[in-house]
Amino acid sequence: MKSLIILGDGMSDHPVTALGGKTPLQVAEKPHIDRIAREGVCGRFATIPPGQPNGSAVANLSVLGYDPAVCFSGRGTLEAASIGVDLAPDDVALRCNLMCIDDQGRIRNHSAGHIPTDESRVLIRDLQAELGGRGDQPIAFHTGVSFRHLMVLEGGWASDQVACAPPHDHVGDREADLLPRAKSDEAEATAARLREVHQAARALLAEHPVNRDRIGRGLDPANSIWVWSPGKRPTMQTFDQLHGKSGAVISAVDLIQGLGIYAGLEKIVVPGATGLHDTNYEGKAEHALDALERHDFVYVHVEATDEAGHERDLDLKIRCIEYLDRRLTRIILEGIEARGIEATVAVLPDHPTPVETGAHASDPVPVAIWRPGEAPDAVEVYDEDAVTGGALGLLRGDQFIRRVLGV
Repeated sequence: MKSLIILGDGMSDHPVTALGGKTPLQVAEKPHIDRIAREGVCGRFATIPPGQPNGSAVANLSVLGYDPAVCFSGRGTLEAASIGVDLAPDDVALRCNLMCIDDQGRIRNHSAGHIPTDESRVLIRDLQAELGGRGDQPIAFHTGVSFRHLMVLEGGWASDQVACAPPHDHVGDREADLLPRAKSDEAEATAARLREVHQAARALLAEHPVNRDRIGRGLDPANSIWVWSPGKRPTMQTFDQLHGKSGAVISAVDLIQGLGIYAGLEKIVVPGATGLHDTNYEGKAEHALDALERHDFVYVHVEATDEAGHERDLDLKIRCIEYLDRRLTRIILEGIEARGIEATVAVLPDHPTPVETGAHASDPVPVAIWRPGEAPDAVEVYDEDAVTGGALGLLRGDQFIRRVLGV
């Protein structure tokens, strides 16, 4: 039997005051996701192991059955794989956000107002021209998508002893309090280099024509870079080696695409996939069905709910859940039946992104798994509370993926 996972990034939440203590999942209209819960088995999954950082890199590794304590070496390395940057063994890759700092020196947002790629490409190009390749140990900037880019410290740097704050967890906090810092004496040179580049980038971006144009249009300027999640190239088994299954990954986010590349999954690029609420849900669903015809396993990742959580936009998060249900989950369920594909379908978030905080959380996430011919449990709807009465209980480690794959 084949298997497909629908992952709504950051979809789960905490009780929201404006909803009378309910969560977005509890108020959203999502009959097709509820069908998976009603006809399947449910539970919770601890995707963030103790001692690991909250975030999509660790959580998605867990979902795919990898041990983050062994495989996780910074999300920058995963994004490097996605955009085709070949890291040398001693290189340190870091996620590099383009973001906005306000006049009081606080993080206004982590995305420069979700700057479009055609504008951010110019900024990254000019950062590379002015700052790249300088010093005894050079750096390099690489363009990604929207605000998500990559910076590489080339050769011989410490990485695991540098503390870099994830910017989406610190909106409203002071920039000066969050700059990279060394956790050991051997890492001080690395942290100092990162702070030096940060300040040089601030000066370059302050008067850049792209930002002057954005300000003129009433938009947030991309007046700062923010580097975080440093790491060196990981060593990990492929999904086939780990589970004996071929697979494909569908996502608009370099992090997930890069994870899929290291896992040996086919990377499928869907036209119009953006990582935001305007992503091509229908296109992802159709490509997932096509991929399921030729692979054992398909991983469909949708970022929109996570970004809505970071923006603390409650109405948008509810709408994104409903889009995921109506415009993707419905098409997949109907398509499996129409094509006569025998497949297990699972739905879950990777982690909560509560709208009241805008930051990732590490709570176990709700899980629903539907397998043809398997007796359902007593759960009727899909949300954080309802699944606690499900047959799966609390899953850890590789228990979730093994249940999905039937291995």
